[in-house]
Amino acid sequence: MTMMDTPMEDHDDSMLLEAMARRDNEALECFYRRHQQRVYRFLLSRLNDTFVANDLLNDTMLEAWRAAHGFRGQARVTTWLLGIAYHKMQDYWRQQGRREFQELDESQPDETPAADLEAALEAASDQAFLKACLARLAPEQREILHLAFYEELDYKDIGNILNIPTGTVKSRMFHAKKAIKSELARAGRRNK
Repeated sequence: MTMMDTPMEDHDDSMLLEAMARRDNEALECFYRRHQQRVYRFLLSRLNDTFVANDLLNDTMLEAWRAAHGFRGQARVTTWLLGIAYHKMQDYWRQQGRREFQELDESQPDETPAADLEAALEAASDQAFLKACLARLAPEQREILHLAFYEELDYKDIGNILNIPTGTVKSRMFHAKKAIKSELARAGRRNK
């Protein structure tokens, strides 16, 4: 059975990229449907602007179409695709003439137990409550939490997407966990 004999939806991402490299429009449509929500959520978590997130989603998918022939499988397809989205955001911010974050101390260890954050997130079961707390965080803190907890990526993959060392990912995660705990506690006191 060849690739032509099975529906596109049954192909894995690598096969879709191979077909996209040959300019197969059906493969692009399938790839887009499969990944659009994940890329859009990632962009929106960082931008907080639905119009710009949609625009950059389309730019990301167009770039994936153009670069499909260059995918070598050295990273997972989702890591590669979110990396493209991240670079599209960087380009957008450069065009806007501003820098969204500053680098953190890479030597800062990540000593916060993940269980504490998970317990805090479980305690904040109301999605609107959690969303309001996340919105008060700095963009790089929202981004790192989104990639780790919503996209379920490990530190290495996050580092590949953001083009930063794993130590910087750990440092940002440490500060993001600390900030979300503080926001959840502060918001919890206000709601009592």
